[in-house]
Amino acid sequence: MPLTHFDAEGDAHMVDVSNKAVTARIATAESYIKMARETFDIITEGRAKKGDVLGVARLAGIMAAKRTADLIPLCHPLPITKVSVDLVPDASLPGVHITATVKTTGQTGVEMEALTAASVAALTVYDMTKAVDKGMEIGGTRVLLKDGGKSGRYEAS
Repeated sequence: MPLTHFDAEGDAHMVDVSNKAVTARIATAESYIKMARETFDIITEGRAKKGDVLGVARLAGIMAAKRTADLIPLCHPLPITKVSVDLVPDASLPGVHITATVKTTGQTGVEMEALTAASVAALTVYDMTKAVDKGMEIGGTRVLLKDGGKSGRYEAS
C-alpha cells in the first residue's frame, strides 16, 4: 500500500479528503509513564508541589488533541466532538496508564489526535514531577482502536 502523504514525485503533501464520506469516527490510544515508587506516592497522595498532577495531565491531553493539526504538519484540522483522557495509577509499574479517546464526525480519522493526547498527558506528568524523578520512562504509545471511514475498524491485539 502506498504512503498517502507523498505525491507521485515523492514530495510531502496534505491528502485531499474532500471526496471522502463524512462518517462518525473514533480512535483510542494508550501510553504509560513509569517512575520511582517515591514519585508514584507523591502523585497518588496529592503531594506534588505543582498541584494535581493527574488533573493537569488530563487537561493537557485534551488540549493537545484539539491542537494536533498545529503540531503534526500534514494533519487536517478536525471538528472534534469528544475527547476523554483517563490516567490510572498502577502501583505494579509503578506509574500511570493513560488512555485517550477522541471522536469526530468528518472525512478523516482521529488516530493522531488520540496519540497526541496520550503522549502529551504523559509528558505533562513528567514535567510536573521531574524535580523529584528525572529517570521516568514514557512508553507503550500506540493506537488501540480506530473505527469509521472506508478502512473500517482496527483493534490492537
